[in-house]
Amino acid sequence: MEFFEPRINGDTALFWEGCRAHELRFSRCKDCGKVRWPGAYLCPSCLSSEAETAVLPPEGTLYSYVIMDKPFHPSVQDKVPYVVAAVDLAENVRILANILEYDPETLRCGAPVSIAFADSENYSRPIARLKGAAK
Repeated sequence: MEFFEPRINGDTALFWEGCRAHELRFSRCKDCGKVRWPGAYLCPSCLSSEAETAVLPPEGTLYSYVIMDKPFHPSVQDKVPYVVAAVDLAENVRILANILEYDPETLRCGAPVSIAFADSENYSRPIARLKGAAK
């Protein structure tokens, strides 16, 4: 499923480079330890510019989701239905990802998910899989 390419900039490059390497890379403040997500030059907690790379484990919990059954744009007309999910990762990080394979009967908030990556020509993006779902 292809949608729109991300707008990669200085604040988000670490995350998207990590996705290309099939890792969940984030910036962590060296002073207070908070993971900066969304990416930012300054820590939102202590305003420090000092940072290091944090690689989070590729698993989380389904916080919320929506099944899109009507296209919001003509470019996704042939993609419906698709699932947009908010996934809680370690260290209070929440990302958006699609769930490509799912059983509507077992799709529920709080379900454990693993993060995989969908590769395209120009970038890779995280996708969520319900644990125990077919791969």
